[in-house]
Amino acid sequence: MKQPAVYVMASGRRGTLYGGVTADLVQRVWQHREGTLGGLTQRYGVKELVWYEPHGSMEEAIAREKALKKWRRAWKLEFVKKCNPQWRDLWDEIVGA
Repeated sequence: MKQPAVYVMASGRRGTLYGGVTADLVQRVWQHREGTLGGLTQRYGVKELVWYEPHGSMEEAIAREKALKKWRRAWKLEFVKKCNPQWRDLWDEIVGA
């Protein structure tokens, strides 16, 4: 999926959350899953894609990510729960499996 996107990764239901922006969602999520990025996502086992939102331009995606980063943790948890009630890992969805 080579398209600007905002995404949220989690270590599990109500676990550690990580939000980011990328031009290549499949590649970036794969990097998180494999632990090649290091940092917070590797340290806390943040490997599940629980939400993503494609955008028409990188500028739009960056603006959305900045807005989401200002949200409180409780709001983010509720937002993911609303969009993905079972907290499914959306990896298969983005790779077409």
